[in-house]
Amino acid sequence: MLCSNITRNADGALLFAGQSVSALADRYGTPLYLMDEARIRQNCRMYKDAFRLAFGDKALPLYASKACSFKQMYRIMAEEGMGVDCVSCGEIHTAMEAGFPAERIWFHGDGKTDADIRYALDHGIGGFVVDGLEELEALNREAGERGIRQKILLRVTPGIDPHTYEAVNTGRVDVKFGAPIGTGQALEFVRAALNAPNVELEGLHCHVGSMVFDESVFEDTADLMLAFMRELRDKLGYVTGTLDLGGGYGVRYVDSDKQADIPARIAALANHIRKRADEQGLPMPFILMEPGRSIVADAGMTVYTVSAVKRIPGFKNHVIVDGGMVDNPRYCLYRAKYTVLHAVDRGGETAVFDLAGRCCESGDILQPAVSLPADVKRGDRVAVCTTGAYNYSMASNYNRLGRPPVVMLRDGESYTAVRREGFDELTALDV
Repeated sequence: MLCSNITRNADGALLFAGQSVSALADRYGTPLYLMDEARIRQNCRMYKDAFRLAFGDKALPLYASKACSFKQMYRIMAEEGMGVDCVSCGEIHTAMEAGFPAERIWFHGDGKTDADIRYALDHGIGGFVVDGLEELEALNREAGERGIRQKILLRVTPGIDPHTYEAVNTGRVDVKFGAPIGTGQALEFVRAALNAPNVELEGLHCHVGSMVFDESVFEDTADLMLAFMRELRDKLGYVTGTLDLGGGYGVRYVDSDKQADIPARIAALANHIRKRADEQGLPMPFILMEPGRSIVADAGMTVYTVSAVKRIPGFKNHVIVDGGMVDNPRYCLYRAKYTVLHAVDRGGETAVFDLAGRCCESGDILQPAVSLPADVKRGDRVAVCTTGAYNYSMASNYNRLGRPPVVMLRDGESYTAVRREGFDELTALDV
C-alpha cells in the first residue's frame, strides 16, 4: 500500500489506521475527512528527533499551519513540543483558542494588514516573518506605539527553482514573496530593519517551494543564504543569528512518487550548513524549518459515497461522488495526483474511471483515469488517500455545500475534531 497506515483485511475491506473505512463512513456519513492522530504525532517526533540529532539544541521545527488548521491540531502540536507558523490572524486565533503558547508562534504572510499586525502584537506572538519594507514600517510604528521591541525575521528570495509545481514555487527571484537577494533589495531590506528602533532582527527566512524531493535543493539554498549572510556581516556588520529554511519536503501521493528519507536529509543538511558556515567564517545559525504537508498529508484520507456511475462506450467512464472540488480543489488547481481506492477489493475485474465531484462545474474532477471495480455502483464507498494537507484547509462552500467533518482516529477509537457543516452553519452569517 501507499502508506503503512493503509491496509486491507482478509475480506478486502479497506482499513485506515487499523479501522474500517466503511464502518467509519456509516457512523459519520460522507464526505468524511479521516485523520490518523498517531501518524501526526509520529511525524512530529520524527522531525523533533531528527533536529535534535542533527542540530542539537540549535533548531526547532515549526508546523506550517496552512496545511491543516483546527483547534485539535494545535493541541497536538503543543503536546509534541512543536512551534507553529501562521499566515493569518484566523490561524493565530485558532491556535490560541486551543491553548497553544503564543511565544512559539511565528506570523508569516506577504499581505499583512495594519489590523493583522495590531492583532498579533496585542496577543504577544513570538515573532513576525516580515515580507517587505511597507510591512516593516507598519510593524515598527505599531510596536513603538506599544512600547515594545518585536522579534522578527526578514523574508528574502534566494533565486532558486526547486522544480516543483509552478503554483507553489516560492524561491525564484520574481515571485511575490520577500525581497530578492540578486537585485540588492534584500541587502537594503536588512539595512532598514537594523535602523528600525522597535524591531529586533533575529535573522533571515526563505522558502523555495513545496513537494521538494531533489536532495540538493535545501543545500543549494543554504549556500546562497550563507553567502548572503557573509555579505551582511562584511557590509553591515550584522551577524545572522537565525536562519529559517522554510518547508517543502515532498510526500507520496501515488506509488511512483519517491519516498523522502527526511531524517537522513536533515542530517546531511546540518552537516552541509556547518561546513559552509565554517568556510564563510560564520557561526552556526539557529535553524528553523516549517514542515506542514510532510506532517499531516499521509495522516489523512477522504471517504466518499458514489452517487452515480456513467459509462460512455468508446469515450469515458465517470464515477460521481458526494463531494468534490469543494473538499479537495487540488486537482483543479495543480493537477495534483492522488491514489483512489474502493472500500472493498474482492479481486474482480476493474475498469478505468474519472472520479468526479458533485459540483455544477465540468472541471470538478478529483482524479482522472483511476482503476476501480468494473461493477462499481451507486452507494459504494471510495477513498482518496494522502488528503491530510491542503484539503480541509482549502475547502469551500461552493454550490452552498457544507464542509465535511474531521474525524480523528486514535488507539482503535474515533472522535470528531471538527463538526460537519449543516444548513444552519451555511446561513449563520446571512442577514
